[in-house]
Amino acid sequence: MHKLGKVLVAALAVAVFGGTAYGYTTLESLEGVTREDVIEAPDPGEQPADGSLDILLVGRDARTDNQDRPLPPEILRELRAGANGDDLTDTLIVLRIPNGQQAVKAFSIPRDSWVAQPGTKDKSKINEIFGRTKFASANEQRAAGKTDKAEINKQAITAARKATLKAVEELSGVKIDHFAEVNLLSFYEISKAVGGVEVCLNKATKDRDSGADFPAGRQTIQGADALAFVRQRKNLPRSDLDRVRRQQVFLAGLAQKVLSGGTLANPARVSDLIDAVKRSVVLDGSWDLLDFVRQMRGVSGGGIAFETIPVVNPDYRYDPRHPTWTAVQVDPVQVRAFAASLIGAQPATPQAPAGPKVDVVNASGKDGLAARVSDLLAEKGYGKGDTKAEAGRRTSVVRYSDASGPAAEIAKLLGGLDVQKADSVAAGQVEVVLGQVYKGPGVSAGGGAPAQGEQPITPDSAGCID
Repeated sequence: MHKLGKVLVAALAVAVFGGTAYGYTTLESLEGVTREDVIEAPDPGEQPADGSLDILLVGRDARTDNQDRPLPPEILRELRAGANGDDLTDTLIVLRIPNGQQAVKAFSIPRDSWVAQPGTKDKSKINEIFGRTKFASANEQRAAGKTDKAEINKQAITAARKATLKAVEELSGVKIDHFAEVNLLSFYEISKAVGGVEVCLNKATKDRDSGADFPAGRQTIQGADALAFVRQRKNLPRSDLDRVRRQQVFLAGLAQKVLSGGTLANPARVSDLIDAVKRSVVLDGSWDLLDFVRQMRGVSGGGIAFETIPVVNPDYRYDPRHPTWTAVQVDPVQVRAFAASLIGAQPATPQAPAGPKVDVVNASGKDGLAARVSDLLAEKGYGKGDTKAEAGRRTSVVRYSDASGPAAEIAKLLGGLDVQKADSVAAGQVEVVLGQVYKGPGVSAGGGAPAQGEQPITPDSAGCID
């Protein structure tokens, strides 16, 4: 059963952003939060090179606290979670804060996004990279003669955190400045500490796996009910993508609840919030929270907007040997352009073309497809050729004249298209013809458009959802 999604990040987000609005002195006790050397410490006073302070918030599917101690059975029963959790990172949200501004742009990466594993040619779902790296690191340490189980586990988790961060950087093109990780318990406690959050559902819903059982309309939820709300994916029209939407709505409502003043004006609730963070949050070792809060003073709940990265295909069949296995196909070129657009930046300028010139023919009937694919290939180092449309055809093909190697590489890049030799293609060039069933990179518009055509979620705009 899939576990908690995006709202696990609420513990850190609420504490930090709440402090900016009501005085950073209440956050001094947060210096007791667990630290991990995941990111190299920057030079003092250094401004982020990309024009934005970027924070990776990770929600880990773990039945442990931040010291890797198992949660008591009574707590697991209250959470409606089984005793065994996977080493998965089911929540990945990047906060982008432009230099000198109090606007916060947040984007979610779906847990099943199909990405390259850092340092290898292999691919996997992004939420599996943590567990794969942890397992490999532990084996390497044992092979090197280490026997201390606690130390092996500690180093393996550090390696897993670093690999997850690297995967996010490679997909998004964003250089991560700070890292925060939370777990199941933190969300449960945070949602209770603020007295619950109001949500609104278009219709009643029920799901035995997550424990969700909610009527239609507006309602305030907390604790185990809030956990069930953000975990539910069954009986939702788009499964995990709708779950991401739910989690963003809940997190926006949580920010609004805290930053409106009712929570942080209550000393007892502030104390509960900070205690929950200290029990469950892990931060990178270089993050000076008090300095960060001074910089961010003035942020309000309405200044936080949540979006999701562009998705090419939410039902991507990535392994022909297992046709029922699915992932979320994403295009790094689109994702990088999207992430850059959130702070008004431009993605890195591609180097001079190293590959042949590629003409792209749009025979799919989808507006703008040829231009998007041409831009994608240019980002990969191929020369830009002509783009045009022609009468519809069902299938796609990559044609070449005298060199099949580049054509085969392009065909693989675009999702495994057929390759044909054709005398009609000019010497030294390649032609890509995109048919009606094409579902590869470029099929959806990237840039700054919200995924699936959705509008950004903000505390002021969240309405009823499925």
